[in-house]
Amino acid sequence: MNFFRPRQRILVGLPATVFLITVAGCSSADDTATAAVPRPDTEVTELCRNLDEALPRKVAGLSRDDPEPPSALTAGWGGPAIILRCGVVRPPKMLEPDVAEGRDADAVAGGVNGVDWLQEKRDGGGYRFTTAGRLAYVEVTVPEGPDSAAVLVDLASAMKKAIPEGIAD
Repeated sequence: MNFFRPRQRILVGLPATVFLITVAGCSSADDTATAAVPRPDTEVTELCRNLDEALPRKVAGLSRDDPEPPSALTAGWGGPAIILRCGVVRPPKMLEPDVAEGRDADAVAGGVNGVDWLQEKRDGGGYRFTTAGRLAYVEVTVPEGPDSAAVLVDLASAMKKAIPEGIAD
């Protein structure tokens, strides 16, 4: 008899439908930023933890919203996120004489409120800033939109408080 055949299709189809709804409900449409966590030595890690405690709740008017995975070595504000990573390796551009002398169009050395930064244009827009003349390298990526100068001004006092001047590496 064919009487039971349609029921079997419904019963087989029902678990598949429930599964698809469950998977769709659990999938993330979350826009939480992610950031690779640096792996500095013990001394730099301690400086980075101090920086994490000193960082402002707001940067360029944007509230703090740390990236995943959670770490005292990373911080974030807004969305698209301004991302700070403490304890990164020295950028190769810092060794180029053209940067120090201001002859590199893609990287500019300069300071903001007593903190020196290397500024690099990012592919796709925005900038990457890396501290110079401090005992730890701190990288801040700023997407298109937020005022980069305001970001650096807002971070300056925390940088000066937590990361002493000196030569990293």
